[in-house]
Amino acid sequence: MKDTLIIGYGNIDRQDDGVAWHILAEIAKLHGLEEFITENESFREESWLHLIFELQLTPEMAELIANFTRVCFVDAHTGNIEGDVSFNPLQPEYKPSAFTHHMSPETCLSLAKTLYQREPEALLASVRGYEFEFGDNLSPKTAELAGLCVKKINTWLISGHDNPINQ
Repeated sequence: MKDTLIIGYGNIDRQDDGVAWHILAEIAKLHGLEEFITENESFREESWLHLIFELQLTPEMAELIANFTRVCFVDAHTGNIEGDVSFNPLQPEYKPSAFTHHMSPETCLSLAKTLYQREPEALLASVRGYEFEFGDNLSPKTAELAGLCVKKINTWLISGHDNPINQ
């Protein structure tokens, strides 16, 4: 197995915005890791798989990203990405943001490449969210999509293929 990092991000207290946390919890369960209890937890219990969940992506993650052969970012989207569950390969690229607290996965990859001369294979798994009110439960539609995303990420983990959408 390739050394793999899965970074989920979002707000677990805003319903579907926290879908990545639910996805990572299921992946942890599938691979015999302890289940996530709260955000900001990470695991390195299997030598090849590392899971981390954060509220948002930060520049400090570049050092962590640089230590892996491949990285999968997991997030919710509001319909601005084609498909209810999408998997898109990523390349290092600086992407400015209108929000000072927001960093894209591509920018994180760009920092890893610039600072550490490392460019892991990377993709973004994005799941359509429908409800973003206060609460920690997923909407029924997003919960169903999260299950599909877990299966596709797990196939990607086991098969080593670049893009799970093709399987």
